[in-house]
Amino acid sequence: MCTPSHGLQAVLFDMDGLLIDSERLWLEVESEVMAWLGGEWSPAHQEKLVGGSLSVAVGYMLELTGADADPGEVGRRMLDGMAERLTACVPMMPGAKELLAEVRAAGVPAALVSSSHRRLIEPVLDAVGREHFALSVAGDEVARTKPDPEPYLTAAARLGADPARCVVLEDSPNGVAAAEAAGCAAVAVPGVLPIPPAPGRTVVASLREVDLAMLCSLIPAG
Repeated sequence: MCTPSHGLQAVLFDMDGLLIDSERLWLEVESEVMAWLGGEWSPAHQEKLVGGSLSVAVGYMLELTGADADPGEVGRRMLDGMAERLTACVPMMPGAKELLAEVRAAGVPAALVSSSHRRLIEPVLDAVGREHFALSVAGDEVARTKPDPEPYLTAAARLGADPARCVVLEDSPNGVAAAEAAGCAAVAVPGVLPIPPAPGRTVVASLREVDLAMLCSLIPAG
């Protein structure tokens, strides 16, 4: 059985679009906020924000509309809309529950590392099961969000793990860039945006294609 002593020290999971099917919820919320700003929103606009921070999203929406609105109010409306939806229901991605359970059963530490704010991570932890994660890192708890490596370096450090012996699972190019810049092995499960194969990167169609044995194979023993 794969254990931390055999190479793999931690598994770091992204949240939106990877563990939970939330990108469609974000599209709804962004569309509502853009209507309030007097503009229109489309999937093409959303693609520019996948895997990014709330502040980047707010800035982009204000730039598109030219609205004279308080960025803080725009951000609050985004968070309110997502919090309402996630409190009502947290839709899991196929294979997510099974993989989380397998990692936990093997005793391999796991962390949830998201660009979303803590306010949105909490209802997801409640729904998915806090017992699956040793810790979580939110986008409003780091100085630099993905694609900067800080979120994954922070999670690895708090777990006492070597980033080179951590596997990150991500659905966005920004997230994969953050993982690889941190020195972690990356498993990409492309969602809204395509993610091309690259040396040292594993690309799969679904979490159903990922199991503990595969994660362990990405980290050399020793």
